[in-house]
Amino acid sequence: MPEIVIDPSPNCDERGPGFTVDMLVLHYTGMETKDAALDRLKDPKAAVSAHYLIDEDGNVHRLVEEKMRAWHAGVASWRGRTDVNARSIGIELVNPGHEWGYRDFPEVQIRELEAVCHGVLARHPIPARNVVGHSDVAPTRKTDPGELFPWPRLAGKGIGLWPGESDTLMMEPDVLADALREIGYDTSDFSAALKAFQRHWRPERVTGRIDPETARRLLGLVEAIRRNEAGFV
Repeated sequence: MPEIVIDPSPNCDERGPGFTVDMLVLHYTGMETKDAALDRLKDPKAAVSAHYLIDEDGNVHRLVEEKMRAWHAGVASWRGRTDVNARSIGIELVNPGHEWGYRDFPEVQIRELEAVCHGVLARHPIPARNVVGHSDVAPTRKTDPGELFPWPRLAGKGIGLWPGESDTLMMEPDVLADALREIGYDTSDFSAALKAFQRHWRPERVTGRIDPETARRLLGLVEAIRRNEAGFV
């Protein structure tokens, strides 16, 4: 584990009885500076927080203890459940985001993120399919950590999934909506859910529209999840 600065935020509470941490949600801060992000994450009036914040220089701040519920996901849903904060660890990466000049995540920041994630995954029973971005759990509201985030690299280190393309090609909206729901998405807004999928797993084409490669990757992810849960990978 990297050296961690303990930097408490008051914006947390008890997870509640019966909740097991089974999700890891990754964010970018979407603010102009690290200091602005830290101020907001520790401001009681803002009522937002995360368990960890990782700066672009690799410094790691722990804002909320993992046993507590941090307020990072907001109105969100994954696999039919809306209690995302109660069952997740939230990690913020300092990055100005789409509003303030979205840019690549530095190597040192991603290395430290990998170390923090490995620690979290060692302490909690989080399946690979539940390592997601904020945009995955809130597709109509959020775009982070965005299309520049290196999801394939993390999956190669055992953090999340990166699918191959399915040999099957089906482009019917009803079929793909079923696939999105099986992965975990709220499809009440199909285009937003598809766009969130693309932002994570097909970042070179974030349109919210169906195309053959999106369909193959979407079906490929469903196949990967089924294999994973059957114990074949």
